[in-house]
Amino acid sequence: MKKNRARLELSKNTMKTYGYRVVDAIVDHLTTQHQKLPVAIGSREEMDSLFLEEAPEKGMEPNQVLDFVLEKVMTNSTNLSHPKAYSFVPGPSNYVSVMADALATGYNIFSGGWVASPAAAELEIITIQWLLKLFGFPKKKGGGIFTSGGSMANLTALATARRIKCGDDFSKAVIYLSDQAHSSNIKAIRVLGFKKEQIRIIPTDIELKFAVNKLKNCIAKDRLDGLHPFCLIATSGTTNTGTVDPLNELAAICKQENIWFHIDGAYGAVAYLSEKGRPLMKGMTKADSLTVDPHKWFFQPYEMGCLLVRNHKHLSHTFTEKPEYLRDIEGNPSEINFYDHGIQLTRRFRALKFYMSLKTFGLKEFRDAITYNIELAEEVESILRTSKNWEVVFPATLAVINFRYHPIKDKYSENELDAINQYISESVVSSRKALLVTTLLHGQVVLRMCLINPRTTLDDVKETLAQCNQFANEFLEQNKVAH
Repeated sequence: MKKNRARLELSKNTMKTYGYRVVDAIVDHLTTQHQKLPVAIGSREEMDSLFLEEAPEKGMEPNQVLDFVLEKVMTNSTNLSHPKAYSFVPGPSNYVSVMADALATGYNIFSGGWVASPAAAELEIITIQWLLKLFGFPKKKGGGIFTSGGSMANLTALATARRIKCGDDFSKAVIYLSDQAHSSNIKAIRVLGFKKEQIRIIPTDIELKFAVNKLKNCIAKDRLDGLHPFCLIATSGTTNTGTVDPLNELAAICKQENIWFHIDGAYGAVAYLSEKGRPLMKGMTKADSLTVDPHKWFFQPYEMGCLLVRNHKHLSHTFTEKPEYLRDIEGNPSEINFYDHGIQLTRRFRALKFYMSLKTFGLKEFRDAITYNIELAEEVESILRTSKNWEVVFPATLAVINFRYHPIKDKYSENELDAINQYISESVVSSRKALLVTTLLHGQVVLRMCLINPRTTLDDVKETLAQCNQFANEFLEQNKVAH
């Protein structure tokens, strides 16, 4: 028999040297990132000029490939762990979890079923139990699953809600969410096959919270029309403003109307761990399902989302299939096969990074980091309110602050203010010194900071605000906007 030489292997010494170089690069990046520019800018043409080629028939020396990747790929990717990455929802990460991911990937552990890896399944069970307790869900009856992110967690939650509340017929089903709900929920609703006329987007009130009376009126009208209200999506920490919906009131409505109560807490739910954040979360423990994103405010690297449910049987009743090729790996009921609790059959070992980082740092350090973030945003709000150039458009809420350049001594039209603030954002990003983009609130272009990086300092923010002032003056000079 001909010997197979295509083993896709390196020598032991080469693997060690290569691995040490990778770890060295990661450590160097993490310990010097505050000295680097956080923003990467590149057109498709520029990226094509760097990377476009045919797939190579013959390989290169490993270190040459690594050198190229470190020089060209990593330097052309925006660093969302940087202290001055304020936009979207940054991913601060932590080194222990990064190494845990390397272990999980290096050992190539399949985390779908118990028989394939009982330790991986057990760690997911244990860490889910930790989260159930932290968020006030029933530990014995409750359950959950780690997912790739909040989008997949929301999709899993809505598929479960549909199955439990509607069975096989969802032709008259209606789902409710606010105009501040995350776009992943709309995407999930469409993926699940709901028609546009089955979706009710309820306007929010002046505080950008779910308008309860409008919701009640909508549910009543739908019932009179012979429709079936089955699910309500609330938000615990909206992306735009960090706003938390009136969860207690929404929970009471769902209980009275027999509606599945899902809370999308992908961003803000983890603030429940902090004494500063918990008062805003009243009613969260009453949810039928809760989305949490550990790769946001639990400081885990991408990808890691999580869905918690009040009754773990709801997941297995929704997703369990019994194909012939899996008949030999079914265990007893306590030995959970997580492919029966979600969409994926093949799953990476996500629980390991969460487990190792919590074991290493302890919950107190996570609590303290979350509290620091909330207090930092509140301090930034105080600075903005004492400035003659800045207006707080929406107060600091769960470490999110929205503001705009609006000097009190001058009068500018709304269009002029929008143009100034858009210019400030574009100029800051173009400088690559900070990632600070705009959003729209009440029709106004505003600057938004999400301050969940525990390594972001008040000095970092002050330096960025000084840069913003500089660009505002530059815009006014260039356009001769004078009043």
